[in-house]
Amino acid sequence: MDSTATGFKRNSNDIAWEFAICPDPTNLDKLKCTLCGRVYSGGGGVSRMKQHIAHVKGNVAPCQKSTKDDQLRCRDAINEGKLKKKGKQAHDEALRSEVRFDTNENISIDTDEIENTFGSFREPYVIGPMDNFASTLNPEESLKSGKGKKVDINNAIRKERISTVKSFIGRWAYECAIPFHAFENDSFKMMVEVIGQYGTGLPIPTRYELSNTILKKEVERTKNLVKKNEEEWKQDGCSIMTDAWSDRKRRSIMNLCVNSKMGTVFLSSKECSDEAHTSQHIYDYVESCIQEVGPEHVVQIVTDNATNNMGAAKLLKEKRPKIFWTSCATHTINLMLEGIGGLPRFKKVLDQAKQLTIFIYAHHKTLAMMRKFTNKRDIIRPGVTRFASAYLTLQSLSEKKEQLRHMFFSNEWEECKFSNAVKGRSSHTLVTGSTFWAGVALCLKVFSPLVKVLRMVDADWKPSMGFVYGDIQKAKKEIIDALGSNKKAYEPIINIISKKMKGRLDSKLHLTAYLLNPYYHHKDPQLQHDPEVMDAVLEFFDTLFFGDLEMQKQVMTIELPKFTQRKEIGWMQRKERNMEVLLANDSHTAQEWIVDCGDCDEDGVGVGIVGDGQGTDELGQSSRTRELLDEDFASGSEQEVFEEVDYESDGVHIMEECGDKE
Repeated sequence: MDSTATGFKRNSNDIAWEFAICPDPTNLDKLKCTLCGRVYSGGGGVSRMKQHIAHVKGNVAPCQKSTKDDQLRCRDAINEGKLKKKGKQAHDEALRSEVRFDTNENISIDTDEIENTFGSFREPYVIGPMDNFASTLNPEESLKSGKGKKVDINNAIRKERISTVKSFIGRWAYECAIPFHAFENDSFKMMVEVIGQYGTGLPIPTRYELSNTILKKEVERTKNLVKKNEEEWKQDGCSIMTDAWSDRKRRSIMNLCVNSKMGTVFLSSKECSDEAHTSQHIYDYVESCIQEVGPEHVVQIVTDNATNNMGAAKLLKEKRPKIFWTSCATHTINLMLEGIGGLPRFKKVLDQAKQLTIFIYAHHKTLAMMRKFTNKRDIIRPGVTRFASAYLTLQSLSEKKEQLRHMFFSNEWEECKFSNAVKGRSSHTLVTGSTFWAGVALCLKVFSPLVKVLRMVDADWKPSMGFVYGDIQKAKKEIIDALGSNKKAYEPIINIISKKMKGRLDSKLHLTAYLLNPYYHHKDPQLQHDPEVMDAVLEFFDTLFFGDLEMQKQVMTIELPKFTQRKEIGWMQRKERNMEVLLANDSHTAQEWIVDCGDCDEDGVGVGIVGDGQGTDELGQSSRTRELLDEDFASGSEQEVFEEVDYESDGVHIMEECGDKE
């Protein structure tokens, strides 16, 4: 919990904590509104506080000082919680329906015996309007005779049985060290449901069955599930990802996975401990995967930036010129952070942070003291594999700055035997001074823009290819602004980013995705006039349609001009200063367009959205593009193609989209 002037706040993202604090640390159910000062206790917690701010009648009094915006945000949060609860209930019911037994057998049940044991199965009596005339209410007589108390025996028995079942499940989990989050897995819920439907006397699977027969059945079931992904590979293509790692026994293992719009599928792995990881060896392994998936379905190969992988890329290009070899964006950005962290200005701060965390965690006394002052919150320690963990360490230290300063100023620290040690005095000077914390703040400002990009490419919640190049350019600008546009300060950092990015994250594949991403293209209409981008687009189509001049001609002279004119774009646009701008909150729609390949002509190749094509003269083409269009693709039928397409004017389209009337 974070301390405030008058109480504590939980480390939660719930909107209620913007308006509430815990005035009493010993009673976490007691909350106080920071706007009006009203205190609520006795249960309800953040739910009642949100109702209080949102003026939801029924349980709490409305806050007289909450603004309309506060009320709206809290109402949205309440409604969102209700929708999540309903969605979870629907999801659980769907899981139950998947494991419901289907049987045509007539099972005879001795209902008399069950009713004698658990009570009657009859529906409870429902009081109707005629009961007002048939009987009178006399609660005093009912209380004297004891008939007024009615116990639901079925419900009591049910609760007791549920408690017993949960106790046995918990006992098994504790004895076998099952992590608690495993019980949130859908497969566990389905297992419990199907066991309940089976009833008593279920024979448990043997060790042999789990390691042999049941395992084989699951492998076959998984293969059948992958068939849906294979259909997606054939339709929209896929990416093959390869990586090498060492297990706990120091065995070298190589993995191959296939990624598509439907997700990532593990394909194969092999131990390579007795083989050298040469370029030829990597190429042969990747080539076997390409043959298994189908060369016509593979768009790109993704690896890290090791020298042997780059050598394998050259071998692949010679045999399969239509397949791209792409560097792993996560690995490349991590190298950028590592390079920046090696600069003297930042290396000093990182080394000091590392020494501080090592000192605190090296002794039981200092570790216990730190956890006491930080309310049992640990410092994230830097790892040995990913440099991004150093950023997380600095961020963790920055969040605990005040608690750590209080610790080193406390009497407990003075009484600690390590306070007089050399490293103890050094840590005390470091934490209580201002120089170290100023360096931490500077590092966070410089690292933060790149870490945002790293999180984006390392996550699975959106396709990142169309955003990598643009987000790195944005990160460069943010770093320059963070350093006050001081060229001497930012130039070494920008040089490192550009050097690591060269040939890796500015490839023809990245730049083409950057141009075709509506989020960037319609925010910057001059993007199509960038020679570097247009050269990359030309090289991309040369590779994608290698040797197919007719397809290259159709893309460069018809499809791409339609897209760059952006006359019939399907997203809301607005005019500001005679410039059309894609709304920032429509970026998720742009992401969906990238996945779904946009709106394609029936006869087109699905490169862009049909727009107002007006020939190629208005395109901002590089010299290479113009040369290719004018000489290699000269055709007398080119003008006829454009005449067959009927387009609306830009103004008409915008009025229809926005609902404006003349």
